[in-house]
Formats: sequence, structure tokens, C-alpha cells
Amino acid sequence: MRQVIGFLLILLCFPLIWMLTSFIHAEILSASSFQDDLKQSIQLSTPPLSSPVVLLDENEQIFSEDYVEWRDPLPLESIPLFVQELFIQSEDVEFYNHIGFNFSAIFRAVFANASANAKEQGASTITQQLVRIRYLSTEKTYERKVTELIYAYEMEKQATKDEILTNYLNEIYFSNQVYGIGAAATYYFGRPLHELSDAELAFISAIPNNPTIYDPIDNFDATKKRQELLIDVLVKNGKIPKESGEAIKAEPIVLKTKTKKQLYPTYSTYVLEELKNLVASKEGFTEKIATAQNEQQKLFLENELQTKVNDVIAQGVTIYTALDPSKQLDDEKYVNKLLVKTPDLQAASVVINNETREIISLYGGKEYKKFDFHRAYQAVRQPGSALKSLLVYAPVFETTTLTPNNSINGGKLCIGSYCPQNYGGALYGNVTIKQAFRFSHNTPAVRLLETVGIDNAFAKLEPFQFNHLTNEDHTYAAALGGLTHGVTVLEMADAYSSFIDGMYKPARAIRKVTDKKGNILYEWNEEKTEVWSPKTIQTMRGLLSDVVQNGTGKGISIPSTYVGAKTGTTNDYYDYWIAGLTDTYTSAVWIGYDMPKNMKSIESRKIHHSIFNKIMREK
Repeated sequence: MRQVIGFLLILLCFPLIWMLTSFIHAEILSASSFQDDLKQSIQLSTPPLSSPVVLLDENEQIFSEDYVEWRDPLPLESIPLFVQELFIQSEDVEFYNHIGFNFSAIFRAVFANASANAKEQGASTITQQLVRIRYLSTEKTYERKVTELIYAYEMEKQATKDEILTNYLNEIYFSNQVYGIGAAATYYFGRPLHELSDAELAFISAIPNNPTIYDPIDNFDATKKRQELLIDVLVKNGKIPKESGEAIKAEPIVLKTKTKKQLYPTYSTYVLEELKNLVASKEGFTEKIATAQNEQQKLFLENELQTKVNDVIAQGVTIYTALDPSKQLDDEKYVNKLLVKTPDLQAASVVINNETREIISLYGGKEYKKFDFHRAYQAVRQPGSALKSLLVYAPVFETTTLTPNNSINGGKLCIGSYCPQNYGGALYGNVTIKQAFRFSHNTPAVRLLETVGIDNAFAKLEPFQFNHLTNEDHTYAAALGGLTHGVTVLEMADAYSSFIDGMYKPARAIRKVTDKKGNILYEWNEEKTEVWSPKTIQTMRGLLSDVVQNGTGKGISIPSTYVGAKTGTTNDYYDYWIAGLTDTYTSAVWIGYDMPKNMKSIESRKIHHSIFNKIMREK
């Protein structure tokens, strides 16, 4: 009875359907008035794709992947005919015959949906669906549907059927941020499309009909039923024998869902930050931002830079890095375990390879998660006496005739209202420069800075990457590491690498950035420059070594023919530092609390010494 009523309603609707057909035809004809604009907007080019960002370690093995959308576009000849038939037979059986839309399909859908026992059918062609994906919203209004038909008609005039089908199969949504049949194969089965069986091909082809209902991860059974329905359609339409269809349906489906590789988040987080710096350097933003006339212009340039970085990332890049994965893993495990004993205590470290000047290991904080606050390059802290090597002693030997054996007064000192004190308020008479450095006396350091001259001393820091120094830092307090803002652990390690041989090249994690075809987009091409003379280096390496053997660095023990370091402690014991080098590595280590508090009670444990000892050991 319900079917009879349905057919009667259809008969009554025929005049309305005829009117609708006539109206649509008129709309299409009237579209010729803006045909040029329409042609321009329907250009069937490959759309911008948000492709994965892949990070490779020193061995060129993937250790991290970042993507918003998973895509793997394929040419039509690489898409099996079985897949093409699955979509054509189920979505648009007259695809190769219509002009973008199909009135007969619309009529059939009306008839079928009027029957209570029939499956619900749609009337959108593959071309219409591609138009919807490319250009239109999914709202179900009469105006949008008419626009969809017009766009589909224009697309069919501009592109071949194969081009339309190719774009459709590469752009339809397969749930879980997966777009295109090629990407669906690698995402759900971990293999390229051509390696999938017919059963697996039919299974993923079931998803786009309704990516929410047929999400294989959450609704496996529903997806399997849809797969079987698709196979039945092929059998019914004579595309495969019934026996083959039954065999395909009987084949077990085992998902091997792709998961993002997210190893070593401390390192990968920094790499993405360095990528921004690399793009800024190569595209001219670094200089523009540094010379911005005001904060508004600076903000505009920074936003422009971020847009450029986003564009680079969206095209899909591979970033080759200097990461030493086994060392990174060992260092992280050790420091995490060490810090567990002291709640809320944090640490950061950077290890640089002396030969290549590359960053091979980073520690950004306890149990670090990707994009957390990164203490190795984001935490700006007072460096204490660790800065003396760079701001005071190396400039002394570089600009004067003084030697480590010359005497310097370690007694009371006031320069204007500034009256620094030695550790614990101790007073000394004349001490050698070597002794002052060994035990990190404060008043001799200030006297030596006065000898060099504040501006001359700060000029020696200009080659390095100290990004938080200001003109306000040009005071005598800087001799003891008293700065307006401070420095980062990465900046300290980077600058200390100049004590390897007097030559300096900024420490980098990125070796090169390539596009999907392997073409190099960006790479650092910096050359080493001399920042300290051979005489200064020989002297400083001797002093740093003496600190380890006889001074505040006692407890540092690393199997290397050379070990040199300088410690640092800030006011109220808020920060503990070690920066130094061996034959193989240069490093800086910091420990402290995110909300600074006194650490005198844990000083004797020398936690920063333990970290330094571990991370500076070769594998």
C-alpha cells in the first residue's frame, strides 16, 4: 500500500520535476553571461596540499612526522581499475556519458526513495561531488544545488573525464584527516595502493560514502558491511563474477593503522623552531625584523614570516637533522630519572658536536612533551659566573697583555654605588687571574671588566647568538652574570663552542630542508669565523681545564684527553650552571625551578655536575 501511495505522489510531482528541469536548463544558459569568470574559478589545477613534515636523524631515519592532513596523490594509471569501478558503479554509473549532472539519475533517486523497501539513493554525480569538495559548502539549499550543477557543467567542459576522476579519487575524504585513495591505503594498511588486495581496496572505498559512519577505527563492522555492499554492486552490474565477489567478501580485513612517529619531542620541537629561523634568514626576514621601525611593523613582519613558514610546511618537506638518536634517548632517560628525586626541579642541556658544530642532543625539561615550554632554548635565565669566560676573561686575554699568572686584587670593591661581593662575603688580597677564575671570585672579575671596558667586552659577544642582551646590560654587574633578562642554555653552549679552536659557526640542528622531490629548499651555508686568537684559546682552555681539576668544577669526570668547564651560581642560588667542552662535545647545563627558588639545600648533590658528566660522554 505504501509503495502505491509513493508512486502516486511521484506521478503528481512530474509537472514540478519538469518545471525544475526547465529552470535549471535556463539557469545554465544564463550562466554564459559570466562564463569567463566561471572558467577562471573552475580551473582544475592541483589544489595546495597540506603534506607531512618529515624529520630525519643523522642516519637519515625518520624520527618525527607532523601533518594536519594525510595525503598521497596518485595519477589515474596508478589507481587500480578495480577501485575506479568501485566508485563509478556505486556513485555514478553513467559517469562517462553525462555532462556533469544526470537528470535520469535524479529521477531514479526520486522513484527509489519513494519506495519504503529501497535503499536511499543520491543523485550527485562524481563531477558534482568534486565541485562540492573544491568550491562549495555542504549546505543543502536550492540555490547551492543549482550553483553546483552549473559548476559541474563548466568543469566537464574544461577537463577530461579522466582528469575529473583522478582529482576526485585523490581528494575525497577517508576519515581521520586522510584524503585520497592513495593516502587511505598507506594510512589504514601501511602499504601503497598497488599492494592492497581487492578486499582491502573495497574496504577503504567504503569510507567516503559517510566518513563518520564508516570510520574503520571506530566503526569497523559498519565499514565491513558497506564493503560487502560495494562488492555486491560490482557483481550485480556484471563487473566481477559472483564467485569472485563472495571470495572477496570472505577475506579477513586486518588494519595496520598509520601512527605518526613522534620520537624525541625535545629535539623535534626545537627543529621546527630552527626551521622558522632558517626561513627568516634565507628570505630576508631576519634583517627586516631587526631593523623594524616600531613594534607594529615588527609584528607585521613576524606574521608575514609565519605565513611564509606555514606555506613551506604545507607543501610537505623533509628536514635532515644532526640528531644522534641513541645519545638523545640515553641523555633523556638519565636526566629524567635523576630529576624524579627532587619534585618540580627542572633542567636543560644542549650538546654540540665539536667537529661539525651541530646540535646532536637536547634536553628541554622533565618528561618533555611536544611543544611544551622548552627550557633549552626558551627559558631565559641569569647565567651567573658561567658568563665570565665569554664576557670577562677571554676579552682580557684578547685585548691586553695580561696572563693567568698576573695578580689581581680580590678585596673589597665599589664602583659608584655598585659593590659586588665574593662568594660567602669572603675577602682576598692579591690573587692570580688563574686563581680568580678557578674559584670564581667576583671582585677580580669586575676589576678585569673595568680594565677591558664594558663596551669593548660586550663587542666580543656580538658574533654569538645572544638574543636577549640589551643596552641596559652594559653594567659592571654583567661581569658576574647579572643581566636584564639573561641567556638560554642553547646560547651558552653555542658561544662556548668558540673555545674549541677560536673559530665560531652558529650551532645548528638542521642540515637541509628538501621538498617532496628531494630538491633542496633551504640549508645553512655559514662559514667559521675567527673570534678568539690562538693565544687566547690556549689560555682559556688551560683555565677551563684547571677549574675541573682544582676549582669549582671538581666532581666533573669524563673519559676524554681534554675536559674544561666553568660553573655558575646566581644570587639566592636560583640557578646552577655548567658550560664546557671535551675533545668531542661542547655543552651547557642548567638546573633550577620554573618559579625560581633557593636551591642551597641541594647544592652538595651537584646534580648539574652529574648531568654534565653523563651527556658529555661519547656513545
